Amino acid sequence: MNKYDLIKQLSLVEHIEGGYFSETYRSKNAIPTDREGKERAVLTSIYYLLTDDRPIDRLHKNKSDIIHYFHAGSPVTYFILDPDGHLNKVKLGLDLTKGELPQLLVPGGCWKAAVLEEGEFGLLGEAVAPGFDYRDMEIARADYFRSHFPDLWDELAPYIEK
Repeated sequence: MNKYDLIKQLSLVEHIEGGYFSETYRSKNAIPTDREGKERAVLTSIYYLLTDDRPIDRLHKNKSDIIHYFHAGSPVTYFILDPDGHLNKVKLGLDLTKGELPQLLVPGGCWKAAVLEEGEFGLLGEAVAPGFDYRDMEIARADYFRSHFPDLWDELAPYIEK
């Protein structure tokens, strides 16, 4: 199976962060929140695909916790910046002997980016609770990161749309 087969078979479309996605589940049950629009689905889930021609998931943050699951292909490297400014790099994949993890929790409020560093594709799954809503997502701005995280700018700049 190649990236084109996955895009077709999983009905993936381009995502604004980069890569491709398809929502596979949205809970019919909702929970109240203090967020814009108030209620959110209890849980949502997507397939997310990075490819050699769309290898970057741009730096962004979500208000909800997100669990990322590795499904197939080449490993994907995550950059996670917590609210205190600590940067952590984690490789999502199946080779535990190389320190890869098959799943990863990114808490709400953390900035994150991901990159497919080699290979044709990396297929992931994501579960979001409370469920994903575009109003709960913020895409990184270069001016903010240059001023707030100058020591990390060189490392994070490739994942921020200029």
